[in-house]
Formats: sequence, structure tokens, C-alpha cells
Amino acid sequence: MNNRVIKNASWMIGCKIAQSVISLIIGMLTARYLGPSNYGLISYAASIAVFLLPLMQLGLSKTLVQEFIKRPDREGEVLGTALVFNVMSAVACMGGMYTFLSVANAGESTTILVGVLYSFSLLFQATEIVQYWFQAKLLSKYPSIASVISYTIVALYKVYLLVTGRSVIWFSVSSTLDYLLISVILLIVYKRMGNQKLKFSWRLGMEMLHSSKYYIVASMMVSVFQQTDRIMLKLMMNEAETGYYSSAITCVSVTAFVFAAIVDSMRPPILEAKHDGSDAYEPRIIQLYSVITYASLIQSVFMVLLARPIVLILYGEQYLPSVTALRVAVWYVTFSNYGSVRNIWMLAENKQKYLWIINLSGALANVALNAALIPLFGAVGAAAASLVTQFFTNVVIGFILRPIRYNNSLMIRGLDPKPLFRYLSSIIKQLRKKLSKKRD
Repeated sequence: MNNRVIKNASWMIGCKIAQSVISLIIGMLTARYLGPSNYGLISYAASIAVFLLPLMQLGLSKTLVQEFIKRPDREGEVLGTALVFNVMSAVACMGGMYTFLSVANAGESTTILVGVLYSFSLLFQATEIVQYWFQAKLLSKYPSIASVISYTIVALYKVYLLVTGRSVIWFSVSSTLDYLLISVILLIVYKRMGNQKLKFSWRLGMEMLHSSKYYIVASMMVSVFQQTDRIMLKLMMNEAETGYYSSAITCVSVTAFVFAAIVDSMRPPILEAKHDGSDAYEPRIIQLYSVITYASLIQSVFMVLLARPIVLILYGEQYLPSVTALRVAVWYVTFSNYGSVRNIWMLAENKQKYLWIINLSGALANVALNAALIPLFGAVGAAAASLVTQFFTNVVIGFILRPIRYNNSLMIRGLDPKPLFRYLSSIIKQLRKKLSKKRD
């Protein structure tokens, strides 16, 4: 594997480990302090914001790396145009979030206020899109370091809130502060490192939207089956049940940064190999599938066996009802990551137009399953709905839909552990080289 890819992934994973440790400790203390109800309220607001995220991003987050590869002489114009489009979309989404809360939670002043404050995170996530320029250049150490810095500052802010006993309202602005800091740092670094000034072009924006438009509805559907469970739990059950489910999903997501780092670091080399007609194209996809498969299965087995002590250590006895939900939900990690790899293949093969069919099917299945299972099993029902939905969307539909069936053959070939061993071997070789250089 390319040394730059490994170095890029190492930076991402290393900084994400630090970020995850900080987030886990502060998140644990925050959840204990707020209790299941208030923690569920924050999760509810976060779910609505994440639900609107695909509309804000306009699908550009999925295609921007490819745009930089296609237009190296117009990087500043591509990035500047994406920033302007995303900011305009973010403002519209913030208005939409307030409207939804005013109707769905009429009379619940605290819920509406928490949601409105949380919605400001969308505005700064819009400017965070500059990170994809660093991804395209295999310079992910800069956004990784920016994330660690911002997480540390936000962690100190939350510690202050915990020490001074602030209300849930104060916690609702922490995500906004996080994304604001990341955006400012990345924009400053880009200004120093980027060779081109940021520009805006309406014509280029329309061309970019033409490529990314398939991802808007598709990503929106993904949000439906990733966030609907928490929203439906709040509306059909209560904040406490939402808190139990959210704590289970948080445990599942503790190592999500590892998978995200691996996928993000492999995206540029895969797209470049396809663009150049290289023989390494399919082997790289198969290798990515292999790494994702075995890493996620190891995590799932580990968490099933240790679910109870994990919940007790992180959240305390008041969150014990989330143990069963954790044991069920953790198995969807493998299938969820399959979707991330498949989307890279679809982008490379210019098959984005089929994404809306895939994700609409998943969204409808998820809503139906949640509606049937939440009233019967609460948080556990939502976890089961997520598991079945991810398997159906990212595995079953691949066999049904003929244009993307070949990707499933690559997925099956990824079940062979040999590509995983080659990946680990290349990492070990790089570590040995670094150690030998230091000794010399």
C-alpha cells in the first residue's frame, strides 16, 4: 500500500484516538450529570440536526475529493464555491429545524430552546467542508490536529459546566463551539498552505451540484434510518428511553473514528486508481472491504461479551437498561461500514443515480420497523430496527439491484482475510522503517 496513504491514515487514527478518549471521558461525566432524560433531550436535538445535515451539505461532502482530483487548477474556486453553497443551505436548515420543533414540540419551551441552540452547529459544519481539501492532498494530519485542539477546548468548557452545575441549555451549544473552532483552524491552515485563493463561481457550483445531486436525497435517506430511531423514541416513548438508546449507540460508536479514518484515507487512492486506469483499483476496494469486515466483527464480539461492565463503567447503574440495546446494535457496524465502501465504488463507477433507490428503500424499512418495534421493546426495538435496516440496505439490496451487483462480488472477495494481512503487513513495515531511522 502507498506509504502516503498509511501515513495519512496513521495521523487520522492517532489524533482520533486522543479525540475519542477525551470525548468518552467528558461524555461519560456529562451523561451521568444530566441523567437519562436530559441526555435524551440533547440526543434528540442532535438527531434532528444530523437529519438535516445532508440537506446542508448538498451532497458535496461525497464528491468534493473527486472534484479536487478532476480540477487541480481550480481548487480555490471549487472549495470557495462549496463553502458559499453550504453556508446558504445551513441557514435554510436552521430555519427548518426551528419550524419542526415549534410544531412537533409545541409548548415544550426547553426542548425548542435546546434544539435552536444546537442548530447553530449546522452553520459551522458548513464551513468545516474545507477538510476535504486536506483529504484530497493526503494531509489529514491538519484536520486531525484541529479536531484534537477543538475537542480539548470544548472538553474544558464542559468541565466548567459540570463544576458550576449548569443546566442542559448550556450543554446544547458545545457542538457549535466544537465545529466553530475546527473551521477557524482549518481555514487559517488552508490560507497558509493552499496555493489558490478562495473564489465563488455560480456556474461551477451548478456543475458540482449536477454531480452531487444524487447524494442529497440518498444521504437524506441515510439520515432517516440513522436518526429516525431517536426522534421516534422521543415522540413515541420518552426522553429517558431516548437516553438509554443514545448511550448504547455512543458505546457502539466509540471506535467509529478508526473505520472513518481507514475509509477516508483510502478514498483518494481508490478514486485516483480508477481515474488513471490502474490495476490497483479493484484490489484496493477488496482490501478495504477485508479490513472493515474483520475489524468491525472483532469489535462486535468484544462489546457483546463486555456490554454490562462497559455501560456500568461509562454511565452507571441508571443506564443499565441500555445493555441489551448495545448487544443488539453493535452488530450493525459491519454493514454500516459496507455502505461507506460501496459509496466509494459507486462514485468511481459513476453510479450515484442508484443511491436514492438504495437509501429510500432503507429509510422506508427503518421507519416501518421502528414503528412496529419501539412500542413493544423501546430502545431494544430501535436497536433491532437499525441492525435489520443496515443489513438490508448495504447487503441485500446489492444483490437485488443489478447495476450495483458487481460491488457485492467485491464485498464477498473481501471476506478473504489475506488482503487484511497484507494491509497489516504494510503498516508493520512502515513502523519498522520509522524505528530504524530513529535508531540511526
